[in-house]
Amino acid sequence: MTRKSKLTKSDQWIEDHLDEFVSVPGPAYDVIVAALERKKNGVVLEIRVNRDDLEAIKRKAFNAGVSCKAFIYDILHKAAQA
Repeated sequence: MTRKSKLTKSDQWIEDHLDEFVSVPGPAYDVIVAALERKKNGVVLEIRVNRDDLEAIKRKAFNAGVSCKAFIYDILHKAAQA
């Protein structure tokens, strides 16, 4: 007997788009898993930012095609690795 369960909207979207997903070869998969593991260890940071600076950052993030948070995260990550 098979039990039928209702999928969430996001799960249904995945089911509807399965043909768009691709396999990732071993070494690339390992890099992705390591990056996700590092992200799990993240902490929440709350800071105050000058309004004009934030608007400039938002514009740059938009031009880069990423979210403002992702843009700031990338800036902080690059600064930490320098």
